[in-house]
Amino acid sequence: WERKKQAHSTGSSILSALQDLFSITWLNRSKVEKQLQMISVLQWVLSFLVLGVACSAILMYTFCTDCWLIAVLYFTWLAFDWNTPQKGGRRSQWVRNWAVWRYFRDYFPIQLVKTHNLVTTRNYIFGYHPHGIMGLGAFCNFSTEATEVSKKFPGIRPYLATLAGNFRMPVLREYLMSGGICPVNRDTIDYLLSKNGSGNAIIIVVGGAAESLSSMPGKNAVTLRNRKGFVKLALRHGADLVPTYSFGENEVYKQVIFEEGSWGRWVQKKFQKYIGFAPCIFHGRGLFSSDTWGLVPYSKPITTVVGEPITIPKLEHPTQQDIDLYHAMYMEALVKLFDKHKTKFGLPETEVLEVN
Repeated sequence: WERKKQAHSTGSSILSALQDLFSITWLNRSKVEKQLQMISVLQWVLSFLVLGVACSAILMYTFCTDCWLIAVLYFTWLAFDWNTPQKGGRRSQWVRNWAVWRYFRDYFPIQLVKTHNLVTTRNYIFGYHPHGIMGLGAFCNFSTEATEVSKKFPGIRPYLATLAGNFRMPVLREYLMSGGICPVNRDTIDYLLSKNGSGNAIIIVVGGAAESLSSMPGKNAVTLRNRKGFVKLALRHGADLVPTYSFGENEVYKQVIFEEGSWGRWVQKKFQKYIGFAPCIFHGRGLFSSDTWGLVPYSKPITTVVGEPITIPKLEHPTQQDIDLYHAMYMEALVKLFDKHKTKFGLPETEVLEVN
């Protein structure tokens, strides 16, 4: 009996030890995954902010070393390849399916909500709102396969449009093109909507730099009332307009908001006018502690809802009346999309989308 009792006690101790071991392993794994998620987000943030400038400086320095031939070969190839971004670039399904993007997705987390099917015989312009500081939801949903955009919209090729200046930066341009990112200029959009077949979806962050200046947690506002260029492009090519709203995009960073008329806002507007982007003073959390400031965004959920497409006729020379009509239809559809889904993602029924 004593032996049986000791064996039972020993077995219980071993079982308890194993349970403790698995508990510790799971805990450590959870911590490791969280760190991997933060690193995956940070690498994209740093790529977005400094990769182009850093690679330009490194290549220029290489000219002064024994490895100067590498720089010469790259810049020679760059000259021949200069117009590739304007033709849709070189997307890589391998890059779009990197595991790092799944860690990126899970950090916030980010999800893509489909409300209607898109037919592959049409082309589309998605209006993405709001810009936020970096448009993290737009990048994850449409430039990677982390949220399975290709499965949710089979036969549709998404092209996220961003500042053309990014494609003048060595190495950064290759990184962007691999994800299906293209310049947001008329030549590129004309090419994709007229010479690239059907099933193309160009995602334009309509509010741009101006909208990013008002990005702050708790605020749902879009810069849209006087943004009509994307509607004109849609009419010229007969591309359907798809309102898209990203709940939580403004929650992931905090920024210093300069009042109208202040020196800070004056500087931001000058940058916006002459360079195309507006410098923001923003912060997220630190890499190792949420109590410190850093470049890692706060882990707040981002849910991108893709609305119902608005059928657009093809008008080679649309009048201002035509543009105004479909612009008004688009604004109405965006507000309806926001109102229909706002309570599902933590907003009160009384929340109103501010359209500026």
